[in-house]
Amino acid sequence: MRVMIKLAPLSREITLHQITSQKLPEKHNWQTNKNPVEYIKGDQKMNALLKQIALGEDSILELKGMEYTGNTVSGPHGNSMADEMAGMANSHGGTVVLGVNDKSREITGLPAEKLDLTETWVRNIANDLIKPPLGCKIVKLSVHPHGTSEKNIIRIDIPKSLFVHKSPNGYFYRIGSSKREMSPEVLARLFQQRSQSRLIRFDEQMLMDVGFDALDKNLWERFRTPLSPQDDKEFLEKLKLISLDESGVPRPTISGILMASEFPERHLSSAYIQAVCYNGESRNAPQLDAQDITGPLDVQIKEACKFVKRNMKVRAIKNPGRIETPQYSLNAVFEAVVNAVAHRDYSIYGSKIRLHIFSDRLELYSPGSIPNTMTVESLSQRQSSRNELLSSLLARCPMNFDAIGSKRIFIMDKRGEGVPIIISESLELSGKKPEYTLIDDTDLRLTIFAA
Repeated sequence: MRVMIKLAPLSREITLHQITSQKLPEKHNWQTNKNPVEYIKGDQKMNALLKQIALGEDSILELKGMEYTGNTVSGPHGNSMADEMAGMANSHGGTVVLGVNDKSREITGLPAEKLDLTETWVRNIANDLIKPPLGCKIVKLSVHPHGTSEKNIIRIDIPKSLFVHKSPNGYFYRIGSSKREMSPEVLARLFQQRSQSRLIRFDEQMLMDVGFDALDKNLWERFRTPLSPQDDKEFLEKLKLISLDESGVPRPTISGILMASEFPERHLSSAYIQAVCYNGESRNAPQLDAQDITGPLDVQIKEACKFVKRNMKVRAIKNPGRIETPQYSLNAVFEAVVNAVAHRDYSIYGSKIRLHIFSDRLELYSPGSIPNTMTVESLSQRQSSRNELLSSLLARCPMNFDAIGSKRIFIMDKRGEGVPIIISESLELSGKKPEYTLIDDTDLRLTIFAA
């Protein structure tokens, strides 16, 4: 169906295509995500966008014409685009419209065959060139300016961020229609303001470009209790597995994807464990076994423990009965993996948990520095959580596997006993105390020595 919207003030005619059916649903179905708002925000929003374009760039609007060479974007430069997007996120948020000449304000449009390429280009900029990665909403629109053929544009909605974002050329903010690099004083003040106002933790933030169907009901139902709301939407919102965007559409949160999606790595590309077993004491040694461990976090914990169990050696002696001594305490390994997935920094794009087994030791790398004011020396004495929601969900997640022989009912106990267990059981087995090392303030490495 085509919906024709006449805008007299600008003498423009706009055509929007509904994707899923010939009839607009009368009521929003939050479970299937078939909300007409997703396809047509309505006369008001489209009218407002076209009026903004006609008026030109300002503090919350950036217009960009696109150039292509073959199957690559040749203009604008990716670094410059990253600076513009980060500058908006560091200021008041805003909108970037691709396919509009910023000088003449003419809607030049984007070739239909280049839309997916352009969307991928924007997504890669937000994920790879901006630190921490920037969450933004990318929408493809078709407009039909009066007297001309139909034109395609891409609208990028950038919210005011809870973080301070760095782009390739520095830290920027938006003033009027241009970006400015922040002075050290302004940057320091912004860091202070954002850290104080960061009421929504990273693991509670929604993924703007992911639909509700990314969540698996079989996975989130395990968190339901007799006291939980019977309405699915109310239950998931209360559990913070979903959050509603500005259009009222349910979006999964980071924790929702990590705990209730069968394939979280599809939406958070680094949310997995890279496990490798080497036949020697260095990474130059041949690999005996390797596995990218994916799935919900409880599955990753289970499979990581199984990986260690099948690759570690077990010494057996008769004295007079058979006595077996494993290289590692599986209970200590379990606690270490749980800590890694629960407390790692998921905002660090491109950095996954690494589990490496050598002939003389096991190394576990967890992305992110130590949270709050904790130090390596105080890890066994203090308790702190970077991801409160994730920790809470793991504390409600049934211990439905027996990879370690534990009698624990839930995966996490939140009593701060993990590190003491890792240290005491490993020390008793190998005679060497495990070592925690902070590397470049971005990775926490745990080394457990083999018995």
